[in-house]
Amino acid sequence: MSASTRVESKPEDSMLAQTALTSQRIVVRDMTLTCWIGLTDEERARSQRLRLNLEIEIQPSAPDDDEISEVVHYGHLVTRIRRTCLDSNVRLLETLADQVIEACFFDERVSATRVRIEKLDRYPDVGGIGIEIERRRKS
Repeated sequence: MSASTRVESKPEDSMLAQTALTSQRIVVRDMTLTCWIGLTDEERARSQRLRLNLEIEIQPSAPDDDEISEVVHYGHLVTRIRRTCLDSNVRLLETLADQVIEACFFDERVSATRVRIEKLDRYPDVGGIGIEIERRRKS
């Protein structure tokens, strides 16, 4: 369609104006970090690759003015997750998962978080082994 034949739509003509935003999630997929974690001396003797997947449920809101301040900033989220994992000195994935989830609640608009963390190199015949947990903000 050429610029001369394009039809300009008004906000009230938008199909979005006829809908309600009912849910919104931020998804972080296949984040890979190398961390010191493990229960045994053998595991802690070397760093291990971890894969993280997260879903962050937020209070639905569409930005009015296309401004970053109107949404949960996923760049800040990824930075917090990375820092939490790299600074942690825990032995259990379950403990690390709780720490990652806590870091995800940095914004009051976050209502629930699900995290899956997998060790990628623990067993040679397993693609990944890990834990998945979910937490919801109390009302």
